[in-house]
Amino acid sequence: MFKKILIANRGEIACRVMRTARAMGIKTVAVYSEADADAVHTRMADEAVAIGPAASSESYLVIDKIMAAIRDTGAEAVHPGYGFLSENAEFARALEAAGVAFIGPNVEAIGAMGDKIESKKLAQAANVSTVPGHIGEIADDVEAAKIAGEIGYPVMIKASAGGGGKGMRVAWSEDEVAEGFRLARNEAASSFGDDRIFIEKFIEEPRHIEIQVLADSHGNTIHLGERECSIQRRHQKVIEESPSPFLDAETRAAMGAQAIALAEAVNYRSAGTVEFIVDRDRNFFFLEMNTRLQVEHPVTEMVTGIDLVEQMIRIAAGETLSIRQEDVTQNGWSMEVRVYAEDPLRNFLPSIGRLRRYVEPEQDEQVRVDTGVEEGAEISMFYDPMIAKLVTWGETRDAAIDEMNGALDAYFIRGVQHNMGFVGTVLRQDRYREGRLTTNYIAEEFPDGFSGATLSDDDMAVMAAVAASIQMEDREKRGTITGQANGGLARADEVHWDVWLDERAYGLAASGESGSWLIAPADGDAEAGSLHVTTGWSPGQPLFRAEVGGRQICVQVEREAAGWRLGWQGASVLARVMTGRTASLLALMPIKEPPDLSKFLLSPMPGLLVSVSVEDGQGVKAGEELAVVEAMKMENILRAVQDG
Repeated sequence: MFKKILIANRGEIACRVMRTARAMGIKTVAVYSEADADAVHTRMADEAVAIGPAASSESYLVIDKIMAAIRDTGAEAVHPGYGFLSENAEFARALEAAGVAFIGPNVEAIGAMGDKIESKKLAQAANVSTVPGHIGEIADDVEAAKIAGEIGYPVMIKASAGGGGKGMRVAWSEDEVAEGFRLARNEAASSFGDDRIFIEKFIEEPRHIEIQVLADSHGNTIHLGERECSIQRRHQKVIEESPSPFLDAETRAAMGAQAIALAEAVNYRSAGTVEFIVDRDRNFFFLEMNTRLQVEHPVTEMVTGIDLVEQMIRIAAGETLSIRQEDVTQNGWSMEVRVYAEDPLRNFLPSIGRLRRYVEPEQDEQVRVDTGVEEGAEISMFYDPMIAKLVTWGETRDAAIDEMNGALDAYFIRGVQHNMGFVGTVLRQDRYREGRLTTNYIAEEFPDGFSGATLSDDDMAVMAAVAASIQMEDREKRGTITGQANGGLARADEVHWDVWLDERAYGLAASGESGSWLIAPADGDAEAGSLHVTTGWSPGQPLFRAEVGGRQICVQVEREAAGWRLGWQGASVLARVMTGRTASLLALMPIKEPPDLSKFLLSPMPGLLVSVSVEDGQGVKAGEELAVVEAMKMENILRAVQDG
């Protein structure tokens, strides 16, 4: 077994690999850019080597710098994680020449499966069903439009060397082909250094379901069941689960057999994933094979109990697989959500900045957090916007979803915007609960974008009771600290409050003592509308854990202006708790009008200005392209919002 391995990656996946290596008694080496000098993965490793500037093209993607780090530290093997050099045949070839083990597949398999055009030809030869399309390179947008017309709309425009949703566009018309071809080619060149594009039929009502395979160098290949990854945005997976709520045993076995056949056709070794598109009749078609560890691998680990990183290391060390196909079982259900630094309320624009507060949910056998950040860390424009992967397990799919909802409520992140309110909304939808998923789910359920989660009337009443309880606890604690009786207010058996949740008002009466409050309507039938709140919360704590009306809840709490920002079940409300006199005065306060910026085009995120499409003095029409900005590996077109 190896004594020392280098992880040629950063962030959560570098930390993930280090945890398994440490459990196996293997020393680890981290590499880091200038932006990651104080990152968690840099400090977690036994050794760390600086490899260059923040831009990945000058650090994590430079093979010579990684090879130098290997030589300097004496690492015997390299785990590439995912992204960066994980599917780079040249890198694997350099390691082979240097006598360093690659914890991944052989060079030939990487080359064959890394080229989507060639991989489809190999799949066809191995009798693996493939999506109808044009298997070959396309010269320009004119040829692309011609091919798309022959295949029939809609079509999928894809980068041959693509992955992770980069270099991928759906086109529903000839006009969309031209624009999609250009953007996909630019993204492919920027992300992979390869701008080759191909086109295939876009399957309507599709599900994205993939099969995890493991293969050793002794001719043994098995599959570990499937993962459903249909909840996607811009072809980037957002929520994954295992098993799929859609597959039956017969389809699962057939997909597994084809995945194994493809792996054997390229003499595959290590962990890999064969991705399929599945239509509403359970017909499935090969999409691509990822010759690396997948981002969503934890859900497979949670239901099978198999550590995929450990298996990859053992296979790379020449060991024979100790697991047979009949040993593989799927126990219970697992969900994963990708926690991204992005703003769902602004069309999911990337969000960068410092994590000024970062509190993870408690981890146990049912809740797992894979991350490479901590409080005070910077979310940079240079890398992928994923903060963490939140994974849960339950005996049933409903139980796994319930665990996830609870974990999302207890995950406190401030300093950057994030998508947890959005994924929580998806998880609470009836359609999701019923398992009626497609890769178009987000577009269908949120056609006008995401405007925030909403709470039912009953849940809003719970939030009002929480707000009143927070105010009472704060009042009690301030009184203790300052020496004032009850924060300077007269003691009474019952205190009346006007509670405003955004623009919704509640008149409430609070009575009791610290840790135990009875919150009732100030006017009306107290018995009918009262809620008993029991909590151990103290001012300053970010999570208000309580039993409210017999229900265990966890509400996120942060002081904001003259109130509290409360977050629960994906919803965020500003709670202002006031005396009647204060509420009446607040109603008289003038409202500051925001400045008129309608004649300006302001970039909604920091990034690299790729191109400007207009000149000084030029007339433009609403919707016309003005510029292209690249941020967090994606190109974004900035358009005129009105004629000007």
